[in-house]
Amino acid sequence: MTTKQMGVFEQPDMTMGLTPKEIVIELDKYIIGQAQAKRAVAIALRNRWRRRQVASDLRDEISPKNIIMIGPTGVGKTEISRRLAKLAHAPFIKVEASKFTEVGYVGRDVESIIRDLAELAVKMVKDEEKAKVLTKAEELAEERLLDCLLPPASIAPTYPGTPHQQVEERQAKERDAQRSTREKLRTLLREGKLDDRIVEIETSEHKPPVIEILSGVTGGGDEMNIKEMFGNLFPRKTGKRKLKVPEARGVLIQDEAGRLIDMDKVGKDAIERVEQSGIVFIDEIDKIAGRQSGATPDVSREGVQRDLLPIVEGSTVNTKYGMVKTDHILFIASGAFHVAKPSDLIPEFQGRFPIRVELLPLGEGDFIRILTEPENALLKQYKALIETEGVQVEYTDDGVREIASIAATVNERMENIGARRLHTVMERVFDDLSFDASDAKDKKVLIDALYVKKRLSDIVKDQDLSRYIL
Repeated sequence: MTTKQMGVFEQPDMTMGLTPKEIVIELDKYIIGQAQAKRAVAIALRNRWRRRQVASDLRDEISPKNIIMIGPTGVGKTEISRRLAKLAHAPFIKVEASKFTEVGYVGRDVESIIRDLAELAVKMVKDEEKAKVLTKAEELAEERLLDCLLPPASIAPTYPGTPHQQVEERQAKERDAQRSTREKLRTLLREGKLDDRIVEIETSEHKPPVIEILSGVTGGGDEMNIKEMFGNLFPRKTGKRKLKVPEARGVLIQDEAGRLIDMDKVGKDAIERVEQSGIVFIDEIDKIAGRQSGATPDVSREGVQRDLLPIVEGSTVNTKYGMVKTDHILFIASGAFHVAKPSDLIPEFQGRFPIRVELLPLGEGDFIRILTEPENALLKQYKALIETEGVQVEYTDDGVREIASIAATVNERMENIGARRLHTVMERVFDDLSFDASDAKDKKVLIDALYVKKRLSDIVKDQDLSRYIL
């Protein structure tokens, strides 16, 4: 039985044919190590596909198994979730638990998470719909551009008593001449020979006045509804712009694509996508864990957990595109848990995150792999950037080991920020080269251990200096 036959919404799903092992292989292309965490998210993603194959009466009863990732900063918690969402082509949002406050206090309303997720899903679906109508939009945009380049010719006046047949013949000749000129212009337009011409185009725009809402709680539903209400009071206006032909073509294509898209369908599809495949990554979950101080935990922290609980358990949130049910959204929480522990979370909240995985700290060996193995490895990024100046960059094995060793050493001496330390170290290694590359006479640079030590050894030795620079 196919997805369509089962009555489940259709969406681009790149994981439809991927097993958990294959999902892990895809994640391995960008993230080094953390096999346990990859395994957990791969199973969670595959379970979504499995749920769609289940009979409809049981399908709604199967809820996602939410995950808590426990590990220090910079070990890949966010990156695993982000790559997973990209792999599944699913709406994904990352939020920080510490940004939210209990209802009644100044701060973000937890329901804004789902509203923001719905906005992201609408953009995803809208972009997909635009891609479908792009060919038609390009054709319509070309016709509008030709109308600007060659306005319709006025029919020459006829004198009283002119035979009807003669009038028709004259009008037919003028229409043929107009059509012939238009086709010649079309050829020139497609060949790019009119790119320097400036045309005046008319586009529709919808710009309601900016209304600032003063409220005790930002991001709430009342604010959204008021803005929506005032926005609908002001109709779309047409505006004229003078642009060069290539720029005008791009604007007209977007305008025509917008006209061809059914926004009601986009909103409906986006809501279904959020409900069935949305992923919410809640970072810094340990910051709202109730730490015992005397007999009672911190009420504010516990209040945020209780506000998050209905969304995680499954509730309905009002968005401007319709009601969104959160029953089948996958929630992935993460935190370092240096001071608090997962057991410090309220029992109800703990129960909604049955899967817990620990991510391991990264060492020198991991840093070497991070620098070299992923498809977007840091060494590849810096090499590509410098090569745009015509300078060839080559790395030696001992140079890579030295970079990894310095990053690991600095992490041990100071705050351990994981793989993020590699970014600061790489910036120092490439500082002079990045500044002088455009004027470099030597068009080949070898990054070896000596090169790295020359630029970093003094900083690493001086612990006070390294605190500020690395």
